[in-house]
Amino acid sequence: MRALLIPAAVLGLAGLAGLAACQSSPDAPRDPGVCYSVQTPDAGEKGQTQFHVVATDQPQIEFCAARLEEMRLRFLRMGGNKREIVGAYQGQFIFIEKRGVFFSKDLDGVRFFALARTGDGRLAIPGAIQRDIDTAMAAPAG
Repeated sequence: MRALLIPAAVLGLAGLAGLAACQSSPDAPRDPGVCYSVQTPDAGEKGQTQFHVVATDQPQIEFCAARLEEMRLRFLRMGGNKREIVGAYQGQFIFIEKRGVFFSKDLDGVRFFALARTGDGRLAIPGAIQRDIDTAMAAPAG
């Protein structure tokens, strides 16, 4: 009987440790038209995720992504070194990365590709880039 209690106790503690490790990620604010920059604590640091207002009256998530990209470029010009930025807009997270812009419902969830970087670093709708290439190739030389 005593031998059965020890494994059950070990399993119970392992389950509690698993629940503690499985902390839910914060929800993005849902304020209409407000664009946020998201500051997460670094690995190993304690603290909460912070949301800072970047812009208000933004009609769409793409406009918020543009404001975040402006902020990223401004910080780089001032000597910053952070090349990736996380933002939030009306319940969704925005990830500005080297390859482009991604959206997600969760901070740690699946990311969906939204905007691509062009050859000169600007952001564009992925289909628009291919249309420009197709148009240039179809145009007669001359």
